[in-house]
Amino acid sequence: MQVVDNLNDLRDKLSQVRAQGKRIAFVPTMGNLHQGHLSLIKKAKQHADFVVASIFINPTQFGESEDIDNYPKTLEEDKKHLIEDGCQLLYLPNKQIMYPQPDLTRVQVNHITTLHCGASRPGHFVGVATVVLKFFNQVQPDVAVFGLKDFQQFRVIEMMAENLFLPIEIIGVDTGRAEDGLAYSSRNNYLTAAERETAPTLYATLQKAAAQIQQGDSFDQIIRQAKEALHQAGMTPDYFNISRQLDLEPASEEDSKLVILAAAFLGKARLIDNICLTRS
Repeated sequence: MQVVDNLNDLRDKLSQVRAQGKRIAFVPTMGNLHQGHLSLIKKAKQHADFVVASIFINPTQFGESEDIDNYPKTLEEDKKHLIEDGCQLLYLPNKQIMYPQPDLTRVQVNHITTLHCGASRPGHFVGVATVVLKFFNQVQPDVAVFGLKDFQQFRVIEMMAENLFLPIEIIGVDTGRAEDGLAYSSRNNYLTAAERETAPTLYATLQKAAAQIQQGDSFDQIIRQAKEALHQAGMTPDYFNISRQLDLEPASEEDSKLVILAAAFLGKARLIDNICLTRS
């Protein structure tokens, strides 16, 4: 695996790859890689000849109360995992490369970014969309691969690519999970041993809600019961919403393609998860 830390070297390497007629896939990350990230690398290999990953802890998607300095950094372990799973180029830009001064430009995807995590973390998705578009312009991939654990983020990126006519295929990968159902996440590192035992309750609650929807229960009742179940487990719900997959607006009883989106606090960790389902 080649490693580059500046834009000139990145473009030189990738121009050589393109000259060979190879298709390029890109997987952006913030490091501290887990099995969920590595499944993205494997998916990228299925859709391209050459896989590029990046590691950059993006400051513009962290809120004022969110401690970016304590975000886990495991670069050497990350490199080993990427090599094992077939990544061919790792891009390690610094803040000066990603946000050259004067830093005056941001990317805003309207409406969808005000909901769910957007309501709880103002400005978060502006930071996400901005850094992803910067990466897209730097790497210029044919394919970009993202996990579906953060379904809202995935739809924001899809919408941005569609609205700006980006010639990039956006591919989503199903959420990777531990045997007990907990979604893989860097945030899981913040859980104590006791909290780790409780954490799968979030996914179990989503599963129960999905079953209730298929049974025809009212959405209001499902949401109320889900939040109560999380409270009883010792979690603090941020939100638990039943939405349309297309635009993430609140779903009606007549909508068929649904996504249940949830976020909850457990100790120092804020966990997010979702389930997509289709009603006949």
